[in-house]
Amino acid sequence: MLKKHLFAKSWVAKNMNALLFCVLGIFLFWLSIRHFSFAYTTKQWALLGSMFCASLILYFYTFRIPPDGNKQSMDSAVYLATLFMFGTPAAHALLLFSSILSAVIERKLSWWKHLTNFSVYATMIFGAGTVFSGLGGELGDLKNGSLLSYIGALVTYFVLNVLCLGIYYYMADRSNFYRLPKGLLRESGLVYLCILILSLVLTILIKNNGITGLVLFLGISIFLSHLFKKLFDMYLQLQERAIRDERTGLFNHSYFEILLEQEIRFAANASTPLSLAMIDIDDFKRYNDHFGHLEGDKLLGLLGSIFKEEAEQAGVTASRYGGEEFTLLMPGYTEEEALVFVDRLRKKVNDTPFAGVEILPHACLSFSAGISGYHIDIHDKSVLVLHADQALYDAKKQGKNIAFIYGSSVQPEQEIEIAQDVRDIEQLLKLFLYKDINTFKHSKRVFRYAMDMSILLDLDAMTRKQFVLGALIHDIGKLEIPWEILNKKDKLTSAEWEKVKKHVNWGKEMAMTHDKFKELAPYIELHHERFDGAGYPHGYKGAEIPQLCRMLTIIDSFDAMTSERPYQATKSVQEALEELRRCSGTQFDPDLTGLFIAYIEGKNGSSPASLTPPLTGS
Repeated sequence: MLKKHLFAKSWVAKNMNALLFCVLGIFLFWLSIRHFSFAYTTKQWALLGSMFCASLILYFYTFRIPPDGNKQSMDSAVYLATLFMFGTPAAHALLLFSSILSAVIERKLSWWKHLTNFSVYATMIFGAGTVFSGLGGELGDLKNGSLLSYIGALVTYFVLNVLCLGIYYYMADRSNFYRLPKGLLRESGLVYLCILILSLVLTILIKNNGITGLVLFLGISIFLSHLFKKLFDMYLQLQERAIRDERTGLFNHSYFEILLEQEIRFAANASTPLSLAMIDIDDFKRYNDHFGHLEGDKLLGLLGSIFKEEAEQAGVTASRYGGEEFTLLMPGYTEEEALVFVDRLRKKVNDTPFAGVEILPHACLSFSAGISGYHIDIHDKSVLVLHADQALYDAKKQGKNIAFIYGSSVQPEQEIEIAQDVRDIEQLLKLFLYKDINTFKHSKRVFRYAMDMSILLDLDAMTRKQFVLGALIHDIGKLEIPWEILNKKDKLTSAEWEKVKKHVNWGKEMAMTHDKFKELAPYIELHHERFDGAGYPHGYKGAEIPQLCRMLTIIDSFDAMTSERPYQATKSVQEALEELRRCSGTQFDPDLTGLFIAYIEGKNGSSPASLTPPLTGS
């Protein structure tokens, strides 16, 4: 019999649902119990007492049925046998005493849960008894000619049980209602057939052998309960081996495909959000080649444990897709919510120490991720995977250790007719991949901000070209800074800081050696000047600094504040905006600061369409 402890949820949230069943069950119980007769012989009273003990014992001997593992018990067989032999009032009396004693034993369970459980049982017994009598069923010995009445009683008992559960869950949580009926009907049909047979067998045993027959039935039932428990344990073990990846402990690719199909179907039926993240461990091959496959497997195991722990806490399903690729299946998550979760997970991975990560470009564990969301026009799971994989590819192109939502990546650089110059500069920037990958990624992000601002400011083609290329190449001088200084996690000494400050001069010299990039020299040289004259290398002030160089200073500082570095705190967007406001008029041009803040806030919802007039390239 299905255990009604499925109802055990917050009384405050669902008391009206429980109250509905309690009122109905108690009313039907009262209609029946008032006809209870005490005119039983001593032998019959002894038999009823024995059946009460049997029902109580079987109530606690529960077992689970594969595949979903819903709880079952055989106490209903005793209630039905009592109904067939002594009538509905006697079955209700048996239920009352059994429920009272079980409530005393299970005191940790709330009283209203016991009452709801009792009420649902009372409703099923009343319905089964009414149908049994209505179909001509006779109390006492099993009558071959009344087989229809026994079948009708059991069918009613079964239908009322499913109906009560279905109504309750529909009223309690409509979003999950679609998940309930299929598993319930699939598993309980066979169980109720067994209950019918057992209730009839018990009726025969009691009539022919009395209490001895009841004890025999109880022994068989307990044995079957233990057998079912062992069977279910074996099923779980085999299932775990079939759906788990041995290396990481996560679900394997095959099971992910099954879950994905199920979640897509559910999202379509219930109109709930669903997101998928594809994850690829950055530079895993380099680590594997350097330290060997054994250490590589240990690394995969560590990452698997992190993914599993974080995913379980967030209601997310983590799987190993293959090799160093993983998936996160996130029912109920929009793409934006999924991005927040993935970024938090990525930061945790960044901050997790592991032997040998210093050889990796980021000097820490990292991954790139692509996120896609289910939409009504997606009819095949492969499309969702393809979208996530494309977003992952975009994330890899941007320097790794980043997560992208499908369709949110920037437009191709070719759209502003500077494709070849961009490719030439990026060839230089790729040197940072082996020296300081964070500078490479920072330059790419500043370039994208500059592209947005150049469009927003309606710059002419030549000015736009200079501005965005200057933003892309502005930190090229850092190639001359020694690796140990560029990647130092502790505070720099004064001598080291003076060496870092020279990168603007070195970068200018590098640009001046190439005719194509000479015009970009001011952006490289002056992006650390301050509006109040306290910057470097010249200490220029106000209008002495070209207008777009002042804009580049703001963009560069904002990205530096909001970009992540392992083991270092990162400002949120709002914190960075507050810092821009605080330094407006000192470090930054106040007019351009307001312009940039409006742009960032516009990306978060408020349109920055009505800003200042177009800038020139001065």
